[in-house]
Amino acid sequence: MIINNIYYDDDFVSDLKKLEKDMQVRVCSKLDIFKDNPLHPSLRLHMLKGKLKGLWSISISGGCRIIFKSEARGDIILLSVGKHDIYRNL
Repeated sequence: MIINNIYYDDDFVSDLKKLEKDMQVRVCSKLDIFKDNPLHPSLRLHMLKGKLKGLWSISISGGCRIIFKSEARGDIILLSVGKHDIYRNL
């Protein structure tokens, strides 16, 4: 996976603001890793299935995930961040 640009959906920004400060720091740290090496094992990158087919997920911690869309030319759109139940809100 190649990353050229990362865009932040309004829902992602809103979700991020709702997280506790220590989790916000973790999210930023994982995004730095993602930018440098999107295949880093700690991210547990995987494509989603079912109604979320075409979207991807990376792991922030045991119960926190980022969901994003990968588009042509290496553009990444971060859609949502939060606990595992964010899958239901997309």
